[in-house]
Amino acid sequence: MSSEPVKPAVVCVFCGSVAGTNPRHMETARALAHEFHKNNVRLVYGGGTAGLMGELARSLVQLSGPQAVHGVIPRALVKIEPGYDNAQEHQSQDDTDTTTQSTSGKTAERIITSNSSSSSSFKESAYGTTTIVADMHTRKRLMATKVAEGGPGSGFVALAGGFGTIEEVMEMTTWNQLGIHRLGVVLLNVDGYWDGLLQWVRKAVQEGYIGEENGRILVEARDVADVWPRLVGYQVSNGRMRLNWGEE
Repeated sequence: MSSEPVKPAVVCVFCGSVAGTNPRHMETARALAHEFHKNNVRLVYGGGTAGLMGELARSLVQLSGPQAVHGVIPRALVKIEPGYDNAQEHQSQDDTDTTTQSTSGKTAERIITSNSSSSSSFKESAYGTTTIVADMHTRKRLMATKVAEGGPGSGFVALAGGFGTIEEVMEMTTWNQLGIHRLGVVLLNVDGYWDGLLQWVRKAVQEGYIGEENGRILVEARDVADVWPRLVGYQVSNGRMRLNWGEE
């Protein structure tokens, strides 16, 4: 009697939409794509085409194909994100899905929208599948949902980035603490980029604002090769809240 195939892991990566000044971070994005390819990991990310975002997505598509990458981007950011300038969205006149073609820019094979939905999706060879959503909150919820649907090893990883990156990874850490999910949250701490955040966590534990067990919700990886083992071997904190979020 054959068992059902194991679903591939889905990992959401938060990272900068610019390259930054340290070339090691771009190298890290490429190396992480190779690790994901080797372990059959599907990527969910913020839908950017530039910086670390674009490098990670593009590299994984080249290795694993468009089905391995799903970008989620708010409609407002489409207006300023490089490559989306000529991507078209079409609003149908009824409740049926419609298909339309884009001919340049971030060339879309198809864009699908529905009046009954606040998001639209299109496929693009260089960056995988992209879903355009209404706002930042919808983006984060959809990315988290996609991760939760993945197989063993699914979770969240942060590379170098700015305000948005730290906000996103800390929200997923908080959701873990609140019992909304039980997935791994990993900081890829290349060249000590996240040392300050990790120091703050230790200080917050020391002064009683974070429980000692919950201080280990956020896991550090110092090398790209350590990311996948950290996700697969992730241990849920015994100090996290066991709340029922099913009614939300």
